[in-house]
Amino acid sequence: METTRTLGRSGIGVSALGFGCWAIGGEWQGADGQPLGWGKVDDEESVRAIHRALDLGVTFFDTADCYGAGHSETVLGRALGTRRDDVVLATKWGNLFDPDTRTADGQDDTPEYVRRALTASLRRLGTDHVDLYQFHLADADPGRAAEVRDVCEELVTEGLIRGYAWSTDDPDRAAVFAEGAHCTAVQHTLNVLQDAPGLLELCERADLGSVNRGPLAMGLLAGRRQGPLEAGDIRSRPPVWLQGFGDGSGADPRWTARVDALRDVLTSGGRTLAQGALAWIWARSPRTVPIPGFRSVAQAEQNAGALEKGPLTAGQLAEIDRILGR
Repeated sequence: METTRTLGRSGIGVSALGFGCWAIGGEWQGADGQPLGWGKVDDEESVRAIHRALDLGVTFFDTADCYGAGHSETVLGRALGTRRDDVVLATKWGNLFDPDTRTADGQDDTPEYVRRALTASLRRLGTDHVDLYQFHLADADPGRAAEVRDVCEELVTEGLIRGYAWSTDDPDRAAVFAEGAHCTAVQHTLNVLQDAPGLLELCERADLGSVNRGPLAMGLLAGRRQGPLEAGDIRSRPPVWLQGFGDGSGADPRWTARVDALRDVLTSGGRTLAQGALAWIWARSPRTVPIPGFRSVAQAEQNAGALEKGPLTAGQLAEIDRILGR
């Protein structure tokens, strides 16, 4: 398969697979103690995993200022070091946090905050520009979003960002950002269990890239089963928006049953389950760039290995739809 893709009308080329850097931020929590990370992390292993991803052809890394209350950006910037210009770097803004207590601390959707947040991200990432800057408040007011979109256009003119996107699962909200000349993509949920036809149609119509979070359904499509999760893992006390996990009991059996039904198709051609899930996304649209998370060199190698196997066939896509009854 073609191992590179273009982020919409921007002309920015990326590897067809990106790496999501939420998990490597480590533990952090909401004001109520709700875990917002994926549990403990080894920073040295994170750095090794990023280096391995680079060696295997991954050139797109997606993070957010709030992941680990700033820690993910710091680790990513350190790992990239002198190879910064070899990659396309994406981060997000809108969520407030206290880095000392590693606690989420509200939200700020004001136009004035955009520049302050970007300045802090540039410092943590150790760079002078971000390639893709993404609004992280999925349900923000569309009118306010239009104002922050205009600020993003100013940041493009100043050379501080190359393009921008909204991280939202609402096509109508994403369309507000799409009106901006340098809107480059939409970041949204997409996996074989959670299709997003409305957003993919918008990306096609508006010539945007589709950056796909949750491509492995928070681990379910990497083989995550029933059983306890560590206390600092968001899946151990899943918030309302996190589907597929029972409160404290691990994976929801209704979801794992669907994964099991798809296993033979997804593991065709010598793929692992996770590689098959990524192959479905690439087959779903030529605009897609999935960004699975990772915490180890082994996970980096497995995810990057999907590039060699390529997308599923049209027949396999149809078979999956038949199995899922859609």
